Amino acid sequence: ATRTKSADVERADSGIGQMAARKWRNRASETLSSLQAWEAHRPCTDCGERDLPVETDAQNCNQRRADLCEKCRKRRTERKESVLEFVNTEASYGEDLRIIKEEFYLPMQAAGLLSQEQLLGIFSNIQELIDLNENFLEVLQEEIDQAFDQGDDDLMTVCIGEVFLEFVNMLPAFQTYCLQQSSSVNMLNALEKEKELLRIFLNVSQNDNTALRRMNLRSFLMAPLQRVTKYPLLLSRIIKATTEYHPDHGSLREAKSRIESHLEHINMKTKQEGNTWTLRSFRQDSKKKREVINIEMRETALKTVGWLREETRFVMEGSLQLAQPPDGQWVKKGSKTLKFQNMQVLLLVNMKRVSESSLESAEPGPVKDAVLVLIRDKNNGKFHLLREPLRLSNCIVSTDPDCDDTFELIEIRREAFVFRDSDRARTHHWFRQIRRYSRELGSWKKRRNALPNIMISTPHTRP
Repeated sequence: ATRTKSADVERADSGIGQMAARKWRNRASETLSSLQAWEAHRPCTDCGERDLPVETDAQNCNQRRADLCEKCRKRRTERKESVLEFVNTEASYGEDLRIIKEEFYLPMQAAGLLSQEQLLGIFSNIQELIDLNENFLEVLQEEIDQAFDQGDDDLMTVCIGEVFLEFVNMLPAFQTYCLQQSSSVNMLNALEKEKELLRIFLNVSQNDNTALRRMNLRSFLMAPLQRVTKYPLLLSRIIKATTEYHPDHGSLREAKSRIESHLEHINMKTKQEGNTWTLRSFRQDSKKKREVINIEMRETALKTVGWLREETRFVMEGSLQLAQPPDGQWVKKGSKTLKFQNMQVLLLVNMKRVSESSLESAEPGPVKDAVLVLIRDKNNGKFHLLREPLRLSNCIVSTDPDCDDTFELIEIRREAFVFRDSDRARTHHWFRQIRRYSRELGSWKKRRNALPNIMISTPHTRP
């Protein structure tokens, strides 16, 4: 009887008193309520806010999109629409380029309506723009397809800014076309008045060719100008709909700044050449002004050295102070005795690419050449070279502990230059970069380890 009673008690509470059991039940109930409350007000995965709408339909609740608040849902929808607009309009622009070539250029060439020189004057570098568009659009479409394949219906993994920066070399091609646009239209007008067959062909094409949408050749020739000026607007829409924590946010802003700087540069070049038309104006801040100056200096440097743009890398560029010492004893007297002048300096490296295509992401090959281009500050609105570029294969760069705010560049058997930056750390950075490439180039440096010796004939060599 005692054992039965004890067993009954054990079966009743399993050794836990009634008060303890009640507390555990209450705590479990509170925990469940807390979990339900958290589930109802869980934070948005995009912004972290807790104002998610309560779903009445269980099916909709299970299918809700990544636990987003209403604001972020709309933002993702806007971003997807902006990304698709960017890609679709790029495809439409490419179609207009192909119409220019297939419906105008090739028929006019086959019929002998114009000479090759006249065709080049009217259509400029249209083939280069076609090739760039095809490569750019192919990468964009791959990004879209990959996002959909991975279940990213909102296209959040698509990084338009990063892709745009990879193809930033297409901007100089737009510049070439835009700067020739005025002369191209003038030539077309003159030839249309002069050649009756050309005039008949253009009229018939506009009226009878359904692919042209009743647009004339002049309208299609404006397509590259319209496209390049639309890039900032399209990028702005994507930026507005992209949260600052998105990995592409910084690249989008940089891409927008780069295209606006190039547009300002095109406007400036247009005015310098006396053309009356300009591209759409953009607000210039100090950063954009500096970028425009850099673009102009790079063009001057490339034109001077004659290298291909796709094989050229701009390692460093900026303002330095330069002096030419009268002899090699200036270190004993100190740099204060030297007369420095402000100079724009660009360090260019010519690297042989593994692939012939400048658009492929292959690693560059070995360094073929490296130069230091010295440009005077602007005079009458133009940059002028101080002298011919300094080829680092014929130079020695050195520094002295007694003058650690400067470094010296000696051109073998010619001249010596002393450089410094207003910031000592940046002076040392310039020195390390120049020394690196000067040691890599020149067969004589393999024997002498890029160090001067008594066999080097120059009056400026220090002992």
